[in-house]
Amino acid sequence: MSSKVGKDIAINGDGAVALAWKQINPDVCAAYPITPQTIIVEDFAKYVANAEVDTEFVDVESEHSALTLCTTSCAAGARTFTATASQGLAYMWEMLPITAAMRTPVMMAVANRTVSGPININNDHGDVMSARDTGWLSIFSENVQEAYDMSVIAPKIAENPEVQLPILVNLDGFILTHAIERMTPLDTDQVKAFVGPFKPFHPLLDTDHPTTHDLMDGPLFYFPHKYQMVMAMEKAKSVAQDAFDEFAEISGRQYHLVEQYMCDDADTVAIVLGSSFGTMKEAVDRLRGEGMKVGVAMPRVFRPWPAEQIAKLIDGKKNVIVMDRHLSIGAYGPMFPEVCAAATLNSKVPKMYNFIYGLGGADTQVSDFMGVFKEASEGKAAKVNYVGVHE
Repeated sequence: MSSKVGKDIAINGDGAVALAWKQINPDVCAAYPITPQTIIVEDFAKYVANAEVDTEFVDVESEHSALTLCTTSCAAGARTFTATASQGLAYMWEMLPITAAMRTPVMMAVANRTVSGPININNDHGDVMSARDTGWLSIFSENVQEAYDMSVIAPKIAENPEVQLPILVNLDGFILTHAIERMTPLDTDQVKAFVGPFKPFHPLLDTDHPTTHDLMDGPLFYFPHKYQMVMAMEKAKSVAQDAFDEFAEISGRQYHLVEQYMCDDADTVAIVLGSSFGTMKEAVDRLRGEGMKVGVAMPRVFRPWPAEQIAKLIDGKKNVIVMDRHLSIGAYGPMFPEVCAAATLNSKVPKMYNFIYGLGGADTQVSDFMGVFKEASEGKAAKVNYVGVHE
């Protein structure tokens, strides 16, 4: 496929997501506004009002209603998108496992924001981490360009016949949602060709082939149905990489299940999610200048968890740092035990360190990340560490 990228534009992350939605032109969008997601649905509502898309936009009274409508809309046979953040995702929580269990590939943009309380509207990953066990695919963006790209790629993964699961597209609140960056969009016709038409499985409105959805499942069927979702998640790994490869052909931008920076010869590697990946790259560059062999990686795909790719990444390393922007109070950060579990796929497990950082939007600078690398490399770090918080 030939590349037909558009002209560079200046746009914030929320606007970039809305632009991708416009180019895809979903059948239905139901959403409720919440900072810092609101710009997505505001911009998209303008496209609807100006008849630039054919989407049926539904203003609902709550986020719970939004996801309920999206789930039933998708089950009926419509390509359906929504967006939320923080308490909005928390309010949807009852519906999250239902949407996944019904195998409805709804696409949801999540403008990652801390979950109250105390009340806070800034960025961390507390919202999406609360959804990690519900059966939704989950992918992360480092910058505005990637927020756009992941929004184009997401339905390609979720709607694949071997997957058929809903998907979360994560972009850090305010850091990406409101930051204006230069971005190169694709040609709209090429986006439509890449995503393709929606082909629903067993839609409820297919009266010639009537089906029922979400019936009561007793012990005999509940576990097997959950296992089917496990198998779909496993298939999603290769489906996602295939989608990334196909997207690279039309955009020139290549993505992977796990993105790596200066990791090949590194003694110490850090693993991080979201926009902090870019900040840590700068820390790596500065420390490389001081002679330290360090690197950083980001799981582009958080669900399904890319255990094999993580294991390969950390094989032979001396130290592994897991940066979590959320805290499971009473345990570790949510990504740390998953990286530790992946490490057991290798014959030798390196020293593992968990660093909790940036909760509630707490500022974490390049110098802080440099300090993290030095503490771990010099063996001065504890098993669990809290960046910027002292007893």
